[in-house]
Amino acid sequence: MDHSQENISRLLRELNEIGIALSAEKDHDRLLELILVKAMEITNADGGTLYTRTEDQCLKFEILHNSSLKIHKGGTSGEEISFYPISLYDDEGKPNTHMVAANAVISDKTVNIPDAYDSKEFDFSGTRSFDNKMGYRSTSFLTVPMTNHENENIGVLQLINAMEPDSNKIIPFSSLDQQLVESLSSQAAVTITNKALIDAQKNLFDSFIQLIADAIDEKSPYTAGHCRRVPVLTNMLADAVNKMDRGPLKDFSMTDDEKYELEVAAWLHDCGKITTPEYVVDKGTKLETIFDRISLVDIRFEILKRDAKIEALKSKLKKTNGTGDIDQALENDESLQQALKRLSKEREDIRAYNVGGEVLAESDLKRIEEIGSRTYSNPDQETVSLLSDEEVQNLQIGRGTLSIREREIINNHVSVTIKMLESLPYPKHLAKVPEYAGGHHEKMDGSGYPNKLKREDMSVQARMIAIADVFEALTASDRPYKKAMPLSQSLKILGQMKLDNHVDADLFDIFINDKIYLDYANKYLGENQIDEIDFNNIPGYTTIN
Repeated sequence: MDHSQENISRLLRELNEIGIALSAEKDHDRLLELILVKAMEITNADGGTLYTRTEDQCLKFEILHNSSLKIHKGGTSGEEISFYPISLYDDEGKPNTHMVAANAVISDKTVNIPDAYDSKEFDFSGTRSFDNKMGYRSTSFLTVPMTNHENENIGVLQLINAMEPDSNKIIPFSSLDQQLVESLSSQAAVTITNKALIDAQKNLFDSFIQLIADAIDEKSPYTAGHCRRVPVLTNMLADAVNKMDRGPLKDFSMTDDEKYELEVAAWLHDCGKITTPEYVVDKGTKLETIFDRISLVDIRFEILKRDAKIEALKSKLKKTNGTGDIDQALENDESLQQALKRLSKEREDIRAYNVGGEVLAESDLKRIEEIGSRTYSNPDQETVSLLSDEEVQNLQIGRGTLSIREREIINNHVSVTIKMLESLPYPKHLAKVPEYAGGHHEKMDGSGYPNKLKREDMSVQARMIAIADVFEALTASDRPYKKAMPLSQSLKILGQMKLDNHVDADLFDIFINDKIYLDYANKYLGENQIDEIDFNNIPGYTTIN
C-alpha cells in the first residue's frame, strides 16, 4: 500500500468523511453496511464480515460481503446469513480463544493475520471448508473489536484479503490499515451505541405516549380504542397526501421526521381527557351523573301514584263508612284510573326525553316543564317539585346528552391537552406536536374550539388529525349516546361537514378518492357497518383532477 504523505492525508480525510456519514445515517442496517463497506474501501479488502455481540454472549453475523465472489448477505441485501452465531464461551464458561473473531472480543485486541493457512493459533477449518466450496482462498485477515466510549465491546469488524490496487495481488494488512480500521471501528462503535441509546429513548417515549393513550381509553369503556384508532386514520391520510400527484395538495409532502411528529400528536390529541370526569365522558342519558337518575324519577312517579290511590281511598272510605270491596271500588274509580294512566304516560315521556336525540320542539320543552312542576310530599313533609330545575334543564337538552356545563367540561379537554403538551421540552423535530394535537376540534369556518381557528390558521397536519378524529367518532361502535353508524351514513355526515366548511375540503376529497375510509373500515369496523356506498349520495363529493 502507498504510505506516502499525500496518500495518508487522503485516507485521513476519507476517515473523517466516513465518520460524518456514520453520524448522519439513521437506519440501523444501512449504518452497519456503511461501516463494513467503508472499511473494505480504505483497506482495499476483497471481503469482510461484521458481527454484533448479543446478550447471550455470541457474535451474530450481521453482514457478509465478498467482491470477487459477488456475495452480499445480511444488512440491506434482504438475504439472511445462514451461519450459526459464534459463542464467546463454551458450556463450561471457558473463553473461546481459538476462533479469531471471538478472540478479538475476549482479548479486546486486534488480530492481524498475514496468511490464515499458516496460522497455528486459530481454528480456520470453517474458512477452509468455505474456500473449498467456493473455489476461493481466504488469506490475510484483519479482525478488529468494536469498542465504544464506555469501554463496552459491541461487535467485531473482520476484513479478508487486502489487495494491491494495481495487480489485485493478495497481501497482508499493513500497520496503517490496522490503525485506520481501529479508528473506524471505534467511531462506528460509538455511533452504533449512540444510535442504540437514541432508539431506546424513542421506544421509551413511544411506549409512554401509548401508555397515556391507553390510560385515557381505559377511563371509559365507551371510548376504548379511540386514542389508538385516530393515529391509524391520521397515518393513512398522511401517506395518501404524501403520494398525491394531483389536486391542491400535490406539492405538499412530509419527511419521515415530520410524519413521526404528526403521529405523536395524533396519539396525544386527547391527553387532556385524563382530567375529564368519567361521568361526563360516559354520560349516556340526560339525567346521568354518577348513575342514571331516571330511576329516582320513576320512584317519584310511584309516590304520585300512591298518593293518588290514598286520596281516592280516603274518599271511598268516607262514602262507604269502611264497608264494601275497597279494591274493586278503586278499580271502578274512573277518575283515579285516568290519573294513574296520565302519570304512567308522563313517566314514559320523561324516560323518552332522557334519551339523547336531536333538537326538541317547543311543545316538548313545555311538556317537560309541565310534568316537572307536579308536586309531592318528601319524607320531611315538604312539598317539592317532581323534577328539580337542574333535571328539567338536563331533560331539555337538544342534541345528545350533555348540558351546557358538561359540554364545556368536555370541550375543555382540548385546552388542557394544549397546556399539557406545551409544557414539555420538545426536541426540534417534535416542536409542533402541541399545535397539531390542539387543533382536532377546530373547524375550517372558525366555529370550533378552543381557539376558533379558521382553515388558514391551521397547518395541513392539524387538519388531518381533525378529520381523522371526526370520522373515528362517527364510525365508533362503543359510544353510549349513539348506535354504530353504517359507513354510508358516516360519509354522508362527513360530506355535509365539508359543505358546511367544518372539515378540510381538500383532505376530504383525498379521504374519499383514495378510499381511506374503506381501508380503515375493513380493519376496524364491524361487517354490519360496511355497506354499499353510492357516491351520488355523499354531499360535496368530487373527483380529484
